[in-house]
Amino acid sequence: MEINDIKKKVRQGKFRLSFTHTEKLRERKIEIRELEQAISVGEIIEDYPTDPRGPSCLILGHSEEGRPLHIVCGIMDKELLIITAYEPDTRDWETDWKTRRR
Repeated sequence: MEINDIKKKVRQGKFRLSFTHTEKLRERKIEIRELEQAISVGEIIEDYPTDPRGPSCLILGHSEEGRPLHIVCGIMDKELLIITAYEPDTRDWETDWKTRRR
């Protein structure tokens, strides 16, 4: 997956949210505009080209308010799917939000 292709699809509104994770986004108080903002400035920090469900990746981006977000995106039927999103936790990630703690 290429970050510029993902950003383009998001700019054009050509994406959808995974139905199974929509409620989790509400619980985590992550708004669609925050996802769009974070992806627009984001970078791929992990790539999963051989995921059994289809190619996917983990993006790190920040909302306009500076909130760090991890967003997992995939391609399903040639469409961008936002699988889930969450605010990274220092128990699992270094403070650069890119490096997993060991």
